[in-house]
Amino acid sequence: MLRVVLCLAPGGALQVVFFGAAVLFNLFTAIIAVLACEAVCARLTAKPVAGRLLDGSWLVTACLLALALPPEIPWQVMSIAAVAAVGIGKYAYGGLGNNVFNPALVGYAIVLVSFPRLMGWPTLNDGLSGATALTTFKFRGAATVADIWTPLNGFGTVAAAQWEWLNLAFLLGGLGLVAWRLIAWRVPAAMLLTIAALAAMGYDNGSSQSYGSPLFHAFSGATMLAAFFFATDPVTHPASHKGQWLFGILAGAMTFAVRALGNYPDGAAFAILLANAITPYLDRRWALPVKAHDR
Repeated sequence: MLRVVLCLAPGGALQVVFFGAAVLFNLFTAIIAVLACEAVCARLTAKPVAGRLLDGSWLVTACLLALALPPEIPWQVMSIAAVAAVGIGKYAYGGLGNNVFNPALVGYAIVLVSFPRLMGWPTLNDGLSGATALTTFKFRGAATVADIWTPLNGFGTVAAAQWEWLNLAFLLGGLGLVAWRLIAWRVPAAMLLTIAALAAMGYDNGSSQSYGSPLFHAFSGATMLAAFFFATDPVTHPASHKGQWLFGILAGAMTFAVRALGNYPDGAAFAILLANAITPYLDRRWALPVKAHDR
């Protein structure tokens, strides 16, 4: 768990650079709220509190919530996300190892649909809640892809929020997870390849009707954070190799479908939760488990 947190550090550090101390306050609030909820739930379910806290899963959940939710989000909303993540996402299913859905994603999704107006990210220009790259792209009207994002301009030009750099940082952290064999690499590979393939089919050279290039989708929104840190929870994705490929393909396809056709600018959270729900079927279809060293 500590290695996972370490791999989150590059992206977290860049968020602090780009958005300021509010990110640290997010992290502090998330840690306190998740830790408290974990202790209460462990006590209520007659599980050893010390053992639940020492496994480190609560820290990963807190870090993921802090980095996924916008800076300066009210502490009450962060606390609701923490209670939903731990109480509903984890302990409602029996605790760590029994949960069907990624706990942090459960907390994130609940506050996303409950407080949509509070989920805007600040821009670097004025610090006010503004449009992310995907929001700007989705509601661009008659603008072409080049009007919104041009690779020749270099990293850091999308929606003035430098989402490319953040995605690159989470990509590097994700490769660290792969190098340490902490995740099943097939899951993020399938998810990213599916998003890229669908984006390529709908690109049409960047007209106003284009769905965006593969590079744009790879380095916008929460693509890398979702693919490497949310989708790869070993409890909530299939154990078999075939199941992992199908899981990643489903998550990638649904992410792109929501981005292209849905009401939300990004669909990664909903896509992964849907894929989590399909995991029991995929595990029954291909029941042979994957050895840890063979991931």
